[in-house]
Amino acid sequence: MRCTILIGYMCVGKTTVGRELARRTNRMFYDLDWYIEERYHKTVGKIFEEDGEERFRDLERRMLHEVAEFENVVLSCGGGTPCFFDNMEYMNEVADTFYLKASPETLIEHISLSRGHRPLLDGKSPEELNVFIREQLEQRSPFYEKAQHIIPVHPLYDQTKVNLLVDEILKTKLG
Repeated sequence: MRCTILIGYMCVGKTTVGRELARRTNRMFYDLDWYIEERYHKTVGKIFEEDGEERFRDLERRMLHEVAEFENVVLSCGGGTPCFFDNMEYMNEVADTFYLKASPETLIEHISLSRGHRPLLDGKSPEELNVFIREQLEQRSPFYEKAQHIIPVHPLYDQTKVNLLVDEILKTKLG
């Protein structure tokens, strides 16, 4: 069975949805950032800080190629993964790709609920956050939109919403 790859902006719900999709399809789940951290015994933030973005993006690309070759997996990628090298083209060649697409308002809601540390967002006021997200979405959307499937995401407040999104992915994938 081909790998299924979820892409989209940070905090859109790729990891939450990916875990549930993997559980319901009896597959392994991988989060690319976590995989990198496990392999290199450093956080993504630390790799950025110590080695720079260029080194991180090279590691990310190599680890993407490694994990995407696994069989029967669901993979959640970092928000920037599709935007570098030929990553998006590669993902489309080897996997079923799904862009989880959310409005800036939904993303801001998810970010406010997120427990993870997001260095790119530190110290930003709500207005600055809104502008930052809109600008990044504008830059990244041409890459995200290359996914084979685009699934709209509305605020994922509870498991019911997550299940509905997974149902939509399964319907799209099987339909």
